[in-house]
Amino acid sequence: MICQFLAPGFEETEAIAPLDIARRAGIEIVTVGIEGKIVTGSHGIPITADYSADELDLSQISGVVLPGGMPGAKNLESSSFVKAAVMQAFERGEMIAAICAAPYLLGRWGILEGKEAICFPGYESELSGARLSQKNVVTDGNVITARAAGWAVPFGLAIAEYQKGREKADEIAASIQLADFWAEVKRNE
Repeated sequence: MICQFLAPGFEETEAIAPLDIARRAGIEIVTVGIEGKIVTGSHGIPITADYSADELDLSQISGVVLPGGMPGAKNLESSSFVKAAVMQAFERGEMIAAICAAPYLLGRWGILEGKEAICFPGYESELSGARLSQKNVVTDGNVITARAAGWAVPFGLAIAEYQKGREKADEIAASIQLADFWAEVKRNE
């Protein structure tokens, strides 16, 4: 299963929008609270995660999604379980998706070497080894990155496309009245 990690201070939009899109696509994705099942985001919204990190083992994880936000991304960085899950996904060639500030973790952990990537403005220097993109959502191999909360739905559509194919992502974009915008995103790749 794909795990979306939630740390205190996560950006709510960057977590909920991609999660919703992924579930619409039929992707087996769960939320994992790194410090317990109830996690409060950066705007004071508490979310009940499907699991807490102590309820999972690494063998259950087949990909990761990292929402940004501050201090959420820093709290993700301090979790040895999150780092182990991300590194396992990297070693196995599984999907690793990060949005906003969270891509800086991928840079620090050596995952972006030679990859095209994007992040929230101001964190570019942390994307060690990456080729900085001018796009707002970037898929390079098994790594998906996105600029910020405003791109959370297209980020979710990129996850759906990676996992279930372009046709499924297009279908979801049409069902939420975003087909034209999604088509424009894809034209600019």
